[in-house]
Amino acid sequence: MNRTNNIDIRALRFFVSVFDAQNFSVVARREDVSASMISRTIHNLEDALGQQLFYRNTRAVVPTEAGKLFFSYAKTVIEQLNEAQEQLQDRAAEPSGLVRLNAPVFFGERHIAPWLQQLSERYPNLAIDLTLTDEYIDPLKDGTDIIFRIGTLTDSSFHARILGNQRYHLAASPAYIAKYGMPDSGHALQQHRCLVYKGFEGANRWYLRQTDADWVHYPITPSLSSNNAQSLLTAALDGMGIVLFPDWLIGQELQQGKLIKIMPDYDAAINTQPQHIAAIYPHVRHPPLNIRAVIDYFTQIYGNPLYWQP
Repeated sequence: MNRTNNIDIRALRFFVSVFDAQNFSVVARREDVSASMISRTIHNLEDALGQQLFYRNTRAVVPTEAGKLFFSYAKTVIEQLNEAQEQLQDRAAEPSGLVRLNAPVFFGERHIAPWLQQLSERYPNLAIDLTLTDEYIDPLKDGTDIIFRIGTLTDSSFHARILGNQRYHLAASPAYIAKYGMPDSGHALQQHRCLVYKGFEGANRWYLRQTDADWVHYPITPSLSSNNAQSLLTAALDGMGIVLFPDWLIGQELQQGKLIKIMPDYDAAINTQPQHIAAIYPHVRHPPLNIRAVIDYFTQIYGNPLYWQP
């Protein structure tokens, strides 16, 4: 007969506590039981395992080599059981309380705010705090639960659920193309009216490449530069010039024919590194139900491929 069949989870919890405290009395006070009960439980555990787990003396309880080895297994079992209990409890629970979201301004206006009504209907006990800013946000320092971040993911101290890849397109209105024609190369862009976004790091650089080729930077002189994407988009729709914008920003206008892709056989970008759209949240083993529910919701809404990609 396998003697380990007699080991229960409470004995493992007592063992881990004694291992950490190296004292029966301390654990007994914490668990509100007698020290003799803790000692007896550890003794029974040792009998079941056939190994001595602690050396006892009047001053301390010191783990043996067998105790040190068994500790890692016991702790893993307890952690897995706790995680299973949390997930089972979450199945019967509903997201509630406050969840704090942060996103870039225009992305939030276009692809988060319009979907909050449905999110609220799905989880009526969930309170939403949405902050839109283009500044860098640290989830821990700024007290944010979920950050929708666009760019190259480099910070391994946070979890990230990648929702999709950001793609860029050169585009202009039908009126602009009718008046100025369609450029057919990167060099030809220098002869066109270009509308360029200028952020805190300066004006965006325009890169182009053909399939499997290297990225090439094409310097341009803007006819209009602005730190406001909406202003540039409005100017492009009015026929003022060509923009290089991400799909989430101009996907709807491309789908509706209000803008037309320029040089569709080329890849376009403002950065040669892969650009992701991701939901960032603090690095925890078991994310809170609110965080998981909100990220799952937007993953479903955005779809695969992302609904705004033309």
